[in-house]
Amino acid sequence: MSREISSTGQGSGGSGDSGDSGGSGRPGASPELRASHADRDRTVDVLRVAAGDGRLTLEELDERLEVALSARTLGELAALTVDLPSGPVPGGAAAAEVKDVLRIHQKHSAIVRAGRWVVPRRMEIVAEWCGVTLDFTEAVITQDTLRIDVDSQGKSLTLVTRPGIVVDVDGLALEHSRFRIRRAPAAPGAPVVLRVELVGRKSFGRVVVRPSRRTFGQWLLRKPLALPAGD
Repeated sequence: MSREISSTGQGSGGSGDSGDSGGSGRPGASPELRASHADRDRTVDVLRVAAGDGRLTLEELDERLEVALSARTLGELAALTVDLPSGPVPGGAAAAEVKDVLRIHQKHSAIVRAGRWVVPRRMEIVAEWCGVTLDFTEAVITQDTLRIDVDSQGKSLTLVTRPGIVVDVDGLALEHSRFRIRRAPAAPGAPVVLRVELVGRKSFGRVVVRPSRRTFGQWLLRKPLALPAGD
């Protein structure tokens, strides 16, 4: 996938027709220019909306996101969105916003979002007696707020965070359930990259908010050394 994208990007750069950088949001710029973080973020946003509109499969989205996040030039970014609309789809911007809601309704089977999944602006989770895990450790975050509307009965609702992610549980009502919250360690003054707002109802089971678990090697490095007896 990355090989094909790279050659396409070189082809558009070599033609010299318009130099349009596509999803980078910098029309007229030379495709050989180095891409900035903002250019990559704009391309990720175009890809995410296109997937929500059904223009890309999840596999295609994952492949293109991987290339976008490591792209070095505007030409590489332009190749990722050359077959996608860079502006609002027909019907107006509101239609794209509606597609930005991820709805998950599940009974008895576990719900898991982990790895490099794209965080939407809003989620609706309806779960009956099945565990729900949202792991943000490697998630692709393109905005600063995620609202999750919850209607969950039984089992656990688990959010795995990383530094910079804050979870607000004030809007979630509990019935025969309880919270277990552990904050991810963060440096003083570190910016908040995502605020997750939990709203709705959770009955039975637990709501767990925790950082990702340490590997065995990390555990060994952080474990204090035992002092010899008598010291």
